Amino acid sequence: MVKIFRNLRKREIGLILLSVIFVAVSVWLDLKLPDYMSEVTMLVKTEGNTMSDVLKAGGKMLLCAFGSLVAAIIVGFFAAQVAAGFSSRLRSRMFSKVGNFSMEEINGFSTASLITRSTNDITQIQNFVAMGLQVMVKAPIMAVWAVCKILGKSWQWTAATGGAVVFLMAVIATVLIFAYPKFKKVQTLTDNLNRVTRENLTGIRVVRAYNAEEYQEKKFSKANDELTATNIFVFRFMSVMMPSMNIVMNGISLVIYWIGAFLINKAQAMDKITVFSDMVVFSSYAVQVIMSFVMLAMIFIMMPRAAVSAKRINEVLDTVPNIREGSLSETKPENAGTVEFRNVSFRYPDAADNVLENISFTAKKGETVAFIGSTGSGKSTLVNLIPRFYDATEGEVLVDGVNVREYKSEALNNKLGFVPQKAVMFSGTVSSNVSYGKNPNNPGNIPDEVKNAVEIAQGTEFVEKMPDTYNSQIAQGGTNISGGQKQRLAIARAVYRKPEILIFDDSFSALDYKTDRILRSTLKKETSDTTTLIVAQRIGTIKDADKIIVLDEGRMAGMGTHRELLKNCEVYRQIALSQLSKEELENA
Repeated sequence: MVKIFRNLRKREIGLILLSVIFVAVSVWLDLKLPDYMSEVTMLVKTEGNTMSDVLKAGGKMLLCAFGSLVAAIIVGFFAAQVAAGFSSRLRSRMFSKVGNFSMEEINGFSTASLITRSTNDITQIQNFVAMGLQVMVKAPIMAVWAVCKILGKSWQWTAATGGAVVFLMAVIATVLIFAYPKFKKVQTLTDNLNRVTRENLTGIRVVRAYNAEEYQEKKFSKANDELTATNIFVFRFMSVMMPSMNIVMNGISLVIYWIGAFLINKAQAMDKITVFSDMVVFSSYAVQVIMSFVMLAMIFIMMPRAAVSAKRINEVLDTVPNIREGSLSETKPENAGTVEFRNVSFRYPDAADNVLENISFTAKKGETVAFIGSTGSGKSTLVNLIPRFYDATEGEVLVDGVNVREYKSEALNNKLGFVPQKAVMFSGTVSSNVSYGKNPNNPGNIPDEVKNAVEIAQGTEFVEKMPDTYNSQIAQGGTNISGGQKQRLAIARAVYRKPEILIFDDSFSALDYKTDRILRSTLKKETSDTTTLIVAQRIGTIKDADKIIVLDEGRMAGMGTHRELLKNCEVYRQIALSQLSKEELENA
């Protein structure tokens, strides 16, 4: 818990120190009230005093109360400043940290958990800081100060107050012992509820298509019921605290007056007024002591969940990405556009076997190299090693003659135009999606360049039919356009970057054969100096490639042109025969 507060800035620490000062002022003013109350009592009970004397003492009480109120408001303002700034910075750090994670770290935490940690967990910390500065600082100061005030007044009253405090602490300790383990479970169950909800919303079309609403409702109900039951268990225990505190607060006043009655009865006539005055003052101080522990109890209610949240946030912030950034930002221009794999093998984290085994090939500048194989043969995994979504387990992946591990991530990414299997669209316009990201070759949203990229990707026809053409809105995830349209815009985005290397990870699957053929022909003409790597399932998409690499269970089963592989590679021939007739193959 303490570790997370290392993220506080000097200004915030300064505000915290100022808060402590104003809290001390507020406590001092609160504890002056019983003194003036005693003075008023003495003035009323003794003869010869005027109403002006009583009003004067009462006026001092009002000033103390007003001063305490002003100090409390200032502390609340500082607490809000610190809590809001601190939580904002934590969210920014979390966002930046997760942005640098490889797929291994993201999969390790899960997307749902990372969302919960970035929102719900940070909110718990924010609430704890805001309340803590106002209550957690005030409570111990008030408790110690009030105890010092009552010591020596009467051992009977002191013993009664001490017994009340011990009872209250025992209740708080019992509640926390049973409740604390459940707080960690609450956050985990919140992750699970977030996951189920997110899964249902992102897959709503499939859910409806398969009439699986009832099944999804059962999944949600199960996750929701588990979270609800755990919360009910926790808050049932917590509900014991407030009645206990009320009993103790009312009971201590009763006990003090009961003891006071005996002490007044035994006192001499001249001392009765003094004992009565002490009883009134002691009662006020005793209530202040109990109130201090009540305030601490409020913090104890929040602290377990905040501690769990802090631990979860620290787990993310302390995670060291497996993919370390290199230092190289530039390469020699004569090597531009080359990709080389040297004896590359790869195994996913915690997997028993390699997904890729001893892969070696070179793609020269301007060449088109294609990868084909059965499902699960490692095609997508292979091209994912180039932008370092994962790092090779063995061997080297080189871009422009340099190991990708040596590049700064920005420098490496600037060389690549990557189109993933699932086309990703962001909320915005057609133009903002095509010109997305930081681009050294096209630094701004240049309309002509956007139009040219869309034209190469064969998207001009449908974009110019949209209401605002290139300024038409794209919904989050591209839900207002078709799969083929999303794919063409994703290809346009990669082309717009004017990269040295274009990577298409099965990016033509949603296109019809005619569009596929025209797009590839246009790409070859418009990007003749760009190295193109294509992962595909269709023979028609890759048969014109300069080099085709056939993968079978993670190993290279063949490499060559379409005609060479038909003669020399049985795996490729079987794939080709499954898609084309013998006559079509002979004429290819």
